[in-house]
Amino acid sequence: MSAETLLASLWQMGGGQPEALQQLTFSSDSAQLPSTFPVGDAASASIAVQALMAAQLWQDRGGAEQKITVDRRHALAMFKSDRYLSINGKPADDPWSKIAGYYQAGDGRWIQLHTNFPHHRDGVLAILQCAEERTAVAKAIAGWQAAELEQVLADADMCAAMIRTEQEWHAHRQAQAIAELPLLEIRKIADGPVIPLSRNDRQRPLRPLSGVRVLDLSRVIAAPVGARTLAQHGADVLAVGAAHLPNIMPLVVDTGRGKRSTQLDLRDAEGRKQLHELICGADVFMQAYRPGAIAELGFSVEELCALNPGLIHVSLSAYGHVGPWAYRRGFDSLVQSASGIADTEGRAAGNAAPGKLPFQALDHATGYLLAYATMLALQKRSIEGGSWQVRVSLAQTGRWLQAMSRRGLHEDAAELRPDEIASFLQRSSSGFGEMQAIAPVEKMSLTPARLDLPAPILGQHAPIWLPRG
Repeated sequence: MSAETLLASLWQMGGGQPEALQQLTFSSDSAQLPSTFPVGDAASASIAVQALMAAQLWQDRGGAEQKITVDRRHALAMFKSDRYLSINGKPADDPWSKIAGYYQAGDGRWIQLHTNFPHHRDGVLAILQCAEERTAVAKAIAGWQAAELEQVLADADMCAAMIRTEQEWHAHRQAQAIAELPLLEIRKIADGPVIPLSRNDRQRPLRPLSGVRVLDLSRVIAAPVGARTLAQHGADVLAVGAAHLPNIMPLVVDTGRGKRSTQLDLRDAEGRKQLHELICGADVFMQAYRPGAIAELGFSVEELCALNPGLIHVSLSAYGHVGPWAYRRGFDSLVQSASGIADTEGRAAGNAAPGKLPFQALDHATGYLLAYATMLALQKRSIEGGSWQVRVSLAQTGRWLQAMSRRGLHEDAAELRPDEIASFLQRSSSGFGEMQAIAPVEKMSLTPARLDLPAPILGQHAPIWLPRG
């Protein structure tokens, strides 16, 4: 399955006109890194579809048709963007905890621990009753059955996944619960006004998302990538975090580009009041808390759309919003483990241990698909009016990837060369120092994708909106 075929399928999902596909071309060959899954085609197609949607919104605003090019090699680099980030000439710190990874349990089955946040690490160590050393953790896990430990850790709100085969996952109740869900769910959930995007003014040229206000309540990779993508097409993106929430700083820097950053403590009344005020002026409310978590703080989709009729409510989850695992904590690598991707990659490499995709493909692809779906919802609002809900999940993106044709582990695969990576980097000054990071992939002839703001220090900005441009 080629990037062109995947793009056409994604475009059709959104109801796009087939002739619009002629605006976009892919460049470069060998768009694959070692994997049995066509991760290169998935990367190129997911980046391409949101770029094509941005061009469509530009035309909706009175702009002319434009040409778009997506370099397949650049797309691979973007899906590994955190690995190429440098600050003041030094690579970013490795974000992985020293005890994160795969372990073999006493029954011979493998389990993966995700302990990159301190409270997850400490919670796992408390259950295992061992020191923070890989040998100690391995010895402790050897005394457990893998499925039992997975459940105990999940019950304690920790992050882990037993390695399953793809067949085991297909038979699992969670996989069956999301089997009929679309890759992208976009639905009208309430009445509201038609809110057209303003027309382009030659005296003050606009960008595809100029004047669109986005609240980004997310961390780590997937949803932050989606919000960063909206920023690179001109949206005013305000990332909302809190001082007490942990973060992985290289990811904060990489995904924070193009955004402003504020901090609100939603545990107290003043923080909730300020967020309500922001919501009243927002177009998009994006959140990546577990299903129901943000609603418990008074920010359910129904409450927010009543507060601001016409709001686009965007939610990302790990395993989907239905099923027995809907409330389970999860990350890209854990979904790879639970769904059989890690098992398949390990077997393809001839290893006894599980393998992994060459980058966090579920995270990045979901982020770009989320941006595409959000732009679709904005378009629908401009025509039909109403409030809209967008829902995506890492597991649904994993199912999309697993449905693609497989390939040999090293078939047409070529690692990214240093000179290639250097050509994809952009430099900027930020509060963290002089940084280099992967530039937006899509080349758009009339509305170049760009990140105008440097990565902000967390909480650097006031919780206010800029004037609509």
